[in-house]
Amino acid sequence: MAQDISQLNARIREQSRFIEAIKAEIHKVIIGQEYLVDRLLVGILCQGHILIEGVPGLAKTLAVKTLADAVDASFIRIQFTPDLLPADITGTLMYNPQDGAFAVRKGPIFANIVLADEINRAPPKVQSALLEAMQERQVTIGGTTYPLEDPFMVLATQNPIEQEGTYPLPEAQLDRFLLKAVISYPSRLEERQILEQSLAGMSAAINQVVNIDAILMARQSVQEVYMDEAIKDYVVNIVLATREPDGYRLNDLKNLISYGASPRATVYLAQAARAYAFVHGRGYVSPDDVKAMAIDVLRHRIVVTYEAEAEEIPSEEIVRRVLQGVELP
Repeated sequence: MAQDISQLNARIREQSRFIEAIKAEIHKVIIGQEYLVDRLLVGILCQGHILIEGVPGLAKTLAVKTLADAVDASFIRIQFTPDLLPADITGTLMYNPQDGAFAVRKGPIFANIVLADEINRAPPKVQSALLEAMQERQVTIGGTTYPLEDPFMVLATQNPIEQEGTYPLPEAQLDRFLLKAVISYPSRLEERQILEQSLAGMSAAINQVVNIDAILMARQSVQEVYMDEAIKDYVVNIVLATREPDGYRLNDLKNLISYGASPRATVYLAQAARAYAFVHGRGYVSPDDVKAMAIDVLRHRIVVTYEAEAEEIPSEEIVRRVLQGVELP
């Protein structure tokens, strides 16, 4: 068994070499943001969608665009606004007066990587249209269903500061996001490097280092990453602890959690941990991989109580306490 794991580890290390090439291209224009880059790679390997929260100016859009360029994927940015209509995203039927027939005009959703900028500024009917695309990976226009590109992922951003004129995302839609990544300000050294890069006025050309076929093959390799039975139990225990904290000697959390994470969280946490191991060139999942992805997978799936809000205890803090309380395998 140990020999099998060793051989798998060596194979995965070889198959994941392109990850470093992608990172090198991204870091030609993005200073720091290792956390965000790792989550973007996990998302594309899991075919999952990511909700990115951060203040303006943290290079969220630039990081996503650079990733698309490095993997030769089609990219589209949609600025979400209150007057946006579902047809502006999915497409519509257009009447051609010359032949008296309707023709389909596909919307911007038909791309490999779709950046939904400030997603919470669009009304619920637009978010509902996006929901079908995210979950079913298809779009219905005029009674006909059209499959979306493969790979297809939605990277949505939202601003945590300005809430006026926004529409909170429904819980059902939040649950469709594989991860919610919250990015913060760069360090002092990184900020200095950003300044130097900006003053130099030079923009690096991004090279395509991997094609779509290689990404699809890498997804198959991620499925081969070994996950021990004890690790699977650990994943299940973490999710169950958000629903039944007193069963894991976390009685202090019982009055802080209104609703725990759904079964989709269990599946997504296991998938994300596998992809995270692959990104770091390993053929097996460790408890640290699960812990690294747990906050991003669970933070938007836990509904806190009014008591937690009154005490200013966010869902991230609850997940941290769960990770401290659940026994390691």
